[in-house]
Amino acid sequence: MTAQHDAPHDLVGIGIGPFNLSLAALSHGLPAQGADRLATAFYDQRRDFRWHPGLLIDGATLQVPFLADLVTLADPASPWTFLNYLKHKERLFPFYFAEQFHIQRAEYDAYCRWVAGRLPGLHFGHQVDAVRWNPERDLFEVDYTQLDPDGEAEALGRTYTRNLALGIGTAPYVPEPLRPLAEAPTVPVIHSADYLDNRARILGAEHVTVIGSGQSGAEVFLDLLRARPAGRERLTWLARTPSFAPMEYSKLGLEHFTPDYTRYFHSLPEPVRDRLVPAQWQLHKGIDSATIAAIHEELYRRTLHGGWPDTVLTPGVTVRTAGRVATTKVELHLEHTQQGSRSRLTTDAVVLATGYKERPLTRLFAGLDPYMRKDSSGRPRIDDRYRMILDPSVSGTVFVQNGERHTHGVGTPDLGLAAWRSAAILNTLTGKDPYPQPDRTAFTTFGLEQREHTRPRPAVDLLPLVDHP
Repeated sequence: MTAQHDAPHDLVGIGIGPFNLSLAALSHGLPAQGADRLATAFYDQRRDFRWHPGLLIDGATLQVPFLADLVTLADPASPWTFLNYLKHKERLFPFYFAEQFHIQRAEYDAYCRWVAGRLPGLHFGHQVDAVRWNPERDLFEVDYTQLDPDGEAEALGRTYTRNLALGIGTAPYVPEPLRPLAEAPTVPVIHSADYLDNRARILGAEHVTVIGSGQSGAEVFLDLLRARPAGRERLTWLARTPSFAPMEYSKLGLEHFTPDYTRYFHSLPEPVRDRLVPAQWQLHKGIDSATIAAIHEELYRRTLHGGWPDTVLTPGVTVRTAGRVATTKVELHLEHTQQGSRSRLTTDAVVLATGYKERPLTRLFAGLDPYMRKDSSGRPRIDDRYRMILDPSVSGTVFVQNGERHTHGVGTPDLGLAAWRSAAILNTLTGKDPYPQPDRTAFTTFGLEQREHTRPRPAVDLLPLVDHP
């Protein structure tokens, strides 16, 4: 039996990760045309909010300041700020004295769960199955399955909405040569997204290989290194990039994560955007310099009494193929890009810190596919206000969260732009600008367009200078 909700929502969010949670927090209590409040509902198939639980390693910190919470950069007075969370938990003074600008990942996850547990209109345990446009009702139809605590189907439902916010996030990416091994339950080949759930098993392996040169790979390698005895580490860290490179974290470099750069990137031709994204890997796929320093310090400490740690750190390597040896070991066939040489590595466990890819929309949005406008690569076209470009016959809007890197650039998955993007969506949705946004956010002028610079007004009226005889 299908439960049907006839009263349409103003906005339905699909997925409740940090980005749609930000949207839910900023939309809470906003007025709507002809109603006291914006009618919203957000759905997620998980039982509750969890943010990368497999990577909440002790001591691992966010790579953005705590101000990049769900709401602060759009509304510092919001009740859903990180600082207000600390106040409710009676931890504001300890945080003040800790002088931490970058908080631990586990604390960010706890903060988001605090918000998710208090916001109305969040429906966990609800799997969205299909989205369609209903031309007769001039509304989107959203079909979902309500799940029981074991994840089994409990009831079917349907709701209607004038607008959608797609926030289904990304999925762990496993390279093709390693996919069969990662899918085999008896082989210890796991993605870093599942690291903590498998940590004891990985630590028990005689030799462990970590693949991936980003922050996740560095954190996993450091955690394994610290847990293994000196001289018997038996760790290998491989990376496709030419070096274990630091994240671009200079002040002007960070301006690539501003609304100014996002607007500039969106204005570029599609071929230029496609060339830029992979070339800017060090802006978002490098390693925090503190993590690099911690790894080097740990390795150096193990040389104090003579000898070198039993570790191999090799960049510039790709995995050509992989297979099983006997029943418990994995054989990796490697190629060094610069040398053109090949070798084999036998290991007992592999952790794949190989990143994430956007989830495909094929199944979920099959009903909207005839209405979608796509680029030359078959990707949805998305305008500068984060709206999926649809056929003019569709009067509703589909907003896209963290699925628009091809149109909006490297800042798309960055937590620092979450509140700004949510505010931009709500300003468009309501047409009232409940969250006024600054005209300028970067010192860098991207491109050669002329931009008027307003001279700052003095804080007080200045009297003209008078020459005295």
